[in-house]
Amino acid sequence: MRQITIIFIALFSFALSVAQTTKNPLLTSDYAAQKKWVDSLYASMTLEEKVGQLYMVQVMSNQDQATKNKVIKTIKEHKIGGIIYSNGGPVRQAKLNNELQALSNIPLLIGMDAEWGLSMRLDSTYAFPWNMTLGAIKDNKLIEQTGRQIGEHCKRLGVHFNFAPVVDINTNPKNPIIGNRSFGEDRDNVTEKASFFMKGMQDAGVLANAKHFPGHGDTDQDSHLTLPTISFNEKRIDSIELYPYKKLIHEGLSSVMVAHLNVPSLEPRDGYPSSLSKHIVTDILKERLGFKGLIFTDALTMKGAANFSQTGDIDLAAFQAGNDVMLMSEDVGVGVAKIIEAYKIGKISESRLEHSVKKVLQAKYKVGLNKYKPVKLYNLSKDLLRLKDDILYEELLENAITVVKNKNNLLPLQRLETKTFAYVKLGDDSGSAFLDELRKYAKVHEIQSDNLYTLMSSLKAYNTVIVGFHRSNDNPWKSYKFSNKELVWLHEIAQNHTVILDAFVKPYALSSLKSLENFESIVVSYQNSEIAQRKSAQLIFGAIPSKGNLPVSIGNHFKVGEGIHNNELKRLGYTIPERVGVNSEKLKKIDSVAQVAVDKMMTPGIQLLVARKGKVIYNKNFGKHTYNGKEKVAFDDIYDVASLTKILATLPLLMELEEQGIVSLNSKLSDILPEYRNSNKSHITLKSMLSHYARLRPWEPFYYHTLDTITKRPSKKYYRNKRSNNFNIEVTKNLFLRTDYQDSIPEIIKNSELLESQRYRYSDFPYYILKKFIEQHYDRRLDELAQSHFYEPLGANYTLYNPYYKISSKKIVPTEMDDYYRYQKIHGYVHDMGAAMQDGVGGHAGVFSNANDVAKIMQMYLQKGYYGGKRYLKPETIDKFNTCYYCDNNNRRGIGFDKPQLGDDGPTCGCISMTSFGHSGFTGTYTWADPEEEIVYVFLANRTFPHAGKNLLLRENIRTEIQRLIYEAIEN
Repeated sequence: MRQITIIFIALFSFALSVAQTTKNPLLTSDYAAQKKWVDSLYASMTLEEKVGQLYMVQVMSNQDQATKNKVIKTIKEHKIGGIIYSNGGPVRQAKLNNELQALSNIPLLIGMDAEWGLSMRLDSTYAFPWNMTLGAIKDNKLIEQTGRQIGEHCKRLGVHFNFAPVVDINTNPKNPIIGNRSFGEDRDNVTEKASFFMKGMQDAGVLANAKHFPGHGDTDQDSHLTLPTISFNEKRIDSIELYPYKKLIHEGLSSVMVAHLNVPSLEPRDGYPSSLSKHIVTDILKERLGFKGLIFTDALTMKGAANFSQTGDIDLAAFQAGNDVMLMSEDVGVGVAKIIEAYKIGKISESRLEHSVKKVLQAKYKVGLNKYKPVKLYNLSKDLLRLKDDILYEELLENAITVVKNKNNLLPLQRLETKTFAYVKLGDDSGSAFLDELRKYAKVHEIQSDNLYTLMSSLKAYNTVIVGFHRSNDNPWKSYKFSNKELVWLHEIAQNHTVILDAFVKPYALSSLKSLENFESIVVSYQNSEIAQRKSAQLIFGAIPSKGNLPVSIGNHFKVGEGIHNNELKRLGYTIPERVGVNSEKLKKIDSVAQVAVDKMMTPGIQLLVARKGKVIYNKNFGKHTYNGKEKVAFDDIYDVASLTKILATLPLLMELEEQGIVSLNSKLSDILPEYRNSNKSHITLKSMLSHYARLRPWEPFYYHTLDTITKRPSKKYYRNKRSNNFNIEVTKNLFLRTDYQDSIPEIIKNSELLESQRYRYSDFPYYILKKFIEQHYDRRLDELAQSHFYEPLGANYTLYNPYYKISSKKIVPTEMDDYYRYQKIHGYVHDMGAAMQDGVGGHAGVFSNANDVAKIMQMYLQKGYYGGKRYLKPETIDKFNTCYYCDNNNRRGIGFDKPQLGDDGPTCGCISMTSFGHSGFTGTYTWADPEEEIVYVFLANRTFPHAGKNLLLRENIRTEIQRLIYEAIEN
């Protein structure tokens, strides 16, 4: 007995010391003014008004007029202290709130459940990731920023209390009501996350609320429907469930919400809700933990409490237990009357009433209700859906997505040329954003079937299968489990293929898989939002690193805290301009310039892309394939890039040979092609030739020599309408050139006269010459070499010669209605006549691509020859070719690359660094890269359709004006 007494005294002394050291979080820095306002107001209030301050009623901005009238009546008759808003919309709520505040003599304290943002209750507002997702993040500053930005939204809408963060430690995977709302199962992680979230939100001027005391994390029942039981002993509850409260109280937590739970170890009365237990609310929370902030009950309409007693009795019991605010009473009038009756008969003392009412008033002063101002409606919707929220959401998902298994380091994916990808969607929600993003990196086919046998047969053509499990992202309570059918299908797919499983649900879904042995890689992406899908695809391909750690254990498969961290591979990512120091509003000015080009018929359509610091920040399409057509330009449409071929195909292959010592920049034509030894070009070096400083003629209309001299149409001497061994060069649909004519073109070039003077003169001839040299060296065609050496490993799966072989004509943009050579629409065949006469494969022209693929190649150059985990070229090689060797001779060109102008006029906006490089093409194409600002700019067009005519894009400086706007948008 003596020992028990000593323990009790020790515990009491400890509790007393804690209570004395914790501060009242509701007090302000101008405490004297606050006390004066609170005391004066309290002294002027009637008993009814004082008791009314203890109530916060539920209001919905989408309610009918009859319900609204009841709320108005409650405010007027019972002088309630506050409102907790639920469903509706932000503008409706703001208007209603202003109206209701005007009816109340003492401004109302406004609360909301906005755990992941206002969207928890309101439409047209922002949804941040759920706590389970945040629990996977290591960088707690991001959690603090999330709390801050949610707080900013609340404050903008006139909300003073956000009933967040949830600090329940979700140690029970079957918990039906907490789950995704918890930061996880580890008490330290939950506590840290809650602490930073609270700090951010309270720094924004919105008071935080920790819930659900004493801990709702290890239940398998929903207190909205029944009274769940927490069966742990007091020691366990103190060390786990109460742990977050201890730290948060010490750090200035404003309020606590007490749950409706049956906790036998803390409350001996069987089935007695914790929210009504004086021992739990007063003895433990207020005295032992020393909490001096506001104490709210959970909603008194919930079955966990409402089943307890008669109407009004629960209100009185809750107040007597130590709660300050009765949340969502079943009947405010009856509850107020019960408390007043108890006060009058001495069951409730004046000091007890004063204690709670003054805390409510202190809170009102702290949030500025002593100087109440209505919510401003102007720009409200815009202020609640901000660019900075999208930026934060991206950062959160990038830091949360977790790789939990990665056999043989499959992720991030490399050696793309060795892989064939299929995507299989499981779940009942969309995975379109995921598939769309995957296809930016590789050729990925979606395989669909209602029959397992058919599905497996279709998958035989692929060696790597990406399975996305997509379930609703509408709220955290939605079902997250695999169906039995899906479990069977997953098992079969994983047995027969290399599989990457990506789960866009909470981690517990994976616990239903009996074995994970046959899965090579498993990714937990937590949510099925569009951003989560896109970021997860970027992670799979190494555009972003993997940083997340599991916030919970997954059955016997993985333990809490596990996560495989991988570095990025320097592949292009996709993000918001501001994240790389570019102003998105300024960047939007590009839209109007591009639209003018289309509207004024300078080109039927445009693909536009801007990347900075390895991230694509602008990728838009304008116009249609043709002026009179219906096909709008899409991201996966491909254009004839014309002379961009020079730096996208021939030049990188030559760079490889230079690195290998096969050639040097000083190699002469007579060195690389013996037939040039006795020609007038034998002395020409690669350096001078590729700098367009070798006196070579600009071009030769080879096709013209093959036309009938009278009809000016393809001569029967050279062409046939059907393919044969002798006529095997397809220059366009149903038109075949004599096979031996390919030998004539090099001869014409070799024997051509040189220009009289040596000066800068752009010429296609170098690339005809280099094509022959490269193909002879490898004994392979140039298109095959470009594919195997660069396009396939880069994942440039939309880049190729002669696309009509492989791609639907609906995805190929036509270039011209040819009325001078081929006399038909040029669609899927190279526009350049010389390249067409080489079977569509020219060193100077012939490549088709989209803006995204061109950007990959330019980014590889910008990264000094490195991309996607592979080194293609040495940094010194890039520098060597990106050098102007004849600038002193008024020649701006590098080796193959175009360079900025030396004077006023030239290929750029004049606002770009001299280390930059790029090229343009006859069809209207243009691309440029700037190492100093880390910019890649791609402009693809078909300005030659229906007829080439005048180059209005050039005359009106459309491409360079867009370039200027890009640079004006750079802020840091």
